[in-house]
Amino acid sequence: MNRTRQDVTDHSQFLKTINWMLIAIMFMMIAAFFSWSENITITRVIKVIGRMGMLGASWLVYVKIVNYGAIDSLKPHNTLAIGLYLGYLGLGLASFLWTSDLGVSALQWFMTSQTLIFCFFFIKSLYLLDEYFPGHTIRLYNILGNSILAIILIFLIGMWLNPDDFIRFTHGGTEARLGGFIMNPNELGMLAGVGVAGFLFDVKRNHHKWLTILKIIILFYALYLTGSRSSLIGAVFIILYYIKQTDNIHLKLAIIGSMLLFLPLVVHSVILKDGDADRVEEVLSMTGRLPFWQGLINEGLPREPWLGFGFMRIDYNDHFQSRHSYPGLMTHNTFIQVLMNLGFVGLVIVSFQMIFTFRGIFREEEEKKMMLLSIMIPIMINSFTEFGIFGESNFGILFYQLILLYITFKRSTLLTTAQKLHLKIKRPDLLEA
Repeated sequence: MNRTRQDVTDHSQFLKTINWMLIAIMFMMIAAFFSWSENITITRVIKVIGRMGMLGASWLVYVKIVNYGAIDSLKPHNTLAIGLYLGYLGLGLASFLWTSDLGVSALQWFMTSQTLIFCFFFIKSLYLLDEYFPGHTIRLYNILGNSILAIILIFLIGMWLNPDDFIRFTHGGTEARLGGFIMNPNELGMLAGVGVAGFLFDVKRNHHKWLTILKIIILFYALYLTGSRSSLIGAVFIILYYIKQTDNIHLKLAIIGSMLLFLPLVVHSVILKDGDADRVEEVLSMTGRLPFWQGLINEGLPREPWLGFGFMRIDYNDHFQSRHSYPGLMTHNTFIQVLMNLGFVGLVIVSFQMIFTFRGIFREEEEKKMMLLSIMIPIMINSFTEFGIFGESNFGILFYQLILLYITFKRSTLLTTAQKLHLKIKRPDLLEA
């Protein structure tokens, strides 16, 4: 009996440590996508050290869990989804042979691949916790929510203490948007949306309910300050999806009432930008994206239709210049980005890859399926207007890879003799149970 109580105490402390480590690692990994200095050299050093350091940290957590007594007997699952993603990366690697800029393509390819390896160890750690610590409360959505909240709080505090760095002025200085030079406001809005998706599931399981609601309000406030229309739409879709799934009628009424109360303000000040006629025209042209996309497809694509211009390249030059729109370094649509990067061949691979990813999500157990779909909503909407899940390196790719790897593994109950011996030595409490 005493031994059992000591085991429970030890396990509880171990899980608390792991939980905080995972939150800190995810926080640092997301933060490594930001430009924390106007000095490009300093920014690059921070990104390289941060990303590689967190890859190493995710591996160390995985090793720590294994050393504590878990056995990595996970088996591949949904192999078509991960296989096609590796095929996409393989075509990107092959495009080094014809890319219009080898340096840019190689840098983007290695950053995307590095993120995938990070996610590999991160997700494996979560699976091992599920397998060898029954009843634990560590959840991916809680990790994402808390790590994102910490980043958003930095921006909100920075907005008051140092607005020059944390606020971006657009439209001739008439519009102030949270993000500054550090992060594109639309990307920051998407990040807040993912955080909202995570915390809604904490509300669902009644985890520190009122504190979690306060966290959601903070994230919504930040999302509002970014002025991102697409992120706001994504957040609304997340909430509507959540309302559909929950059986709590009082919670449904409270959420719907709050949305109706703030809807006029949001539409007027964020969607229509105070009713300015020019801003309304912006909405209709998706801030100039429609003519730009038309130029890409009509003028750029015919030059390299089958294999594209190379991984993360959209023209022979750094910018694509259409006769009817602004010059652009990226397409502001992840699917058109793939079409320009890797041509029709790449687009076919990516299309089937997404089909099998969604098929894998829908085959998961209910809670996991709801969580993954909720996270997919903001990153998919962002993918139609910004960098997206197949664009230049961004944390949208990180979240998509987390989802992809979450449906890639399954537990195996078949253990070797050596693994059973390892379990007997490290975790006799499991055998006794």
